[in-house]
Amino acid sequence: MKITGARVALGPHQSERREVYVRGGRVSFFGDERGESLDLSGLLLLPGLINAHDHLEFNLFPKLGAGTYPNAKAWASDIHRPLDSPLKEHLSLSKLTRLVWGGLKNLLSGVTTVAHHNPIEEPLLRAEFPVMVVREFGWAHSLDFSPDLTERFQTTPENWPFLLHAGEGVDDHAYSEIARLESLGILSERTALIHSIGLDHPGLALVKARRSSIVWCPSSNLAVYGRTLAASVLKSGVNIALGTDSAMTAQADLIDEIGVARGTSELNSEELYEMVTTRAAHLLRLRDGQGEIREGGVADLIAVPDRGQTPADALAELTPELVIVSGKVRLIAPQLLDRMSGIHCRPPHSIRLEGRGCWLTDVDLPSLHAETALALGAEFRLAGKRVWQ
Repeated sequence: MKITGARVALGPHQSERREVYVRGGRVSFFGDERGESLDLSGLLLLPGLINAHDHLEFNLFPKLGAGTYPNAKAWASDIHRPLDSPLKEHLSLSKLTRLVWGGLKNLLSGVTTVAHHNPIEEPLLRAEFPVMVVREFGWAHSLDFSPDLTERFQTTPENWPFLLHAGEGVDDHAYSEIARLESLGILSERTALIHSIGLDHPGLALVKARRSSIVWCPSSNLAVYGRTLAASVLKSGVNIALGTDSAMTAQADLIDEIGVARGTSELNSEELYEMVTTRAAHLLRLRDGQGEIREGGVADLIAVPDRGQTPADALAELTPELVIVSGKVRLIAPQLLDRMSGIHCRPPHSIRLEGRGCWLTDVDLPSLHAETALALGAEFRLAGKRVWQ
């Protein structure tokens, strides 16, 4: 497929009008003029975004809990009632269905790669899953909920990242976790600490010394704990990527998360852009060109209206009109259909998201919607937003 007419992002502030060729799921700037083509005149082509933290099967859930909590253990103890509503109804849905909805939440916000913080099950690896799910990583839930944490870390290959919730809270228990992880030998260059709002000056010094990374989920942090990462951490030089967490703690997708990050910090547009592209790719040790549009890189691409803005500034008003995952069109706005010259494989199902827009997708929405409405009723929400066929 040849993509023509678009201005192509080559960095946070750099772009160039050029043709992009997609073959075998890869990007090239050189190719054959014959064959299928897609005219993206008037659009800006960005790299697909990377969500560095999600729990995909929990994105139909409402936000759980009341008020704010001192730490993650207190929140989990309060909300864990699987035999009561609303958990009972949501858990009656098949896990596959819930996972696919989690993939759709990400696809609809321009995410093409997501780090799922749970075991990688076979459905996540299927070609028809809406987005690419990171496969090569080690993980544990946390110090409180993973008694085999040290064994998990030691058996994770050295060239894979190791992800865990840490410092998730605002009390002494949360603040003690960084030192405890250091004593266990868990802090390292490949360690990514999720949340880390319980990070004091000694803890931050340890994280910097060990060259560990942080995944920042501001919506989740504010909703559950009433605060998020301090400016001293955000500006510390530690590699930080952005994640959404699940709808149980934050009714938000990555577009919402970028907005919250912008409104609660003094980070500039370039820093936010890198948190969902190159910094996230570095943290997750992705080596296929994710987070960039480059020769030979994976063809994960999104197209947004071109208003003359920089690629970084485009994230402030992100409305994807096209999402390509590994070279395949997975989401497209109806107004772009007549631009697909010679492309016969067109997404057949419509999907509309409250407050965002309408697209066509190849995800089997009729079956997915019917099963979900039967269990949850027609008014169900995906990360806080109504969804229609």
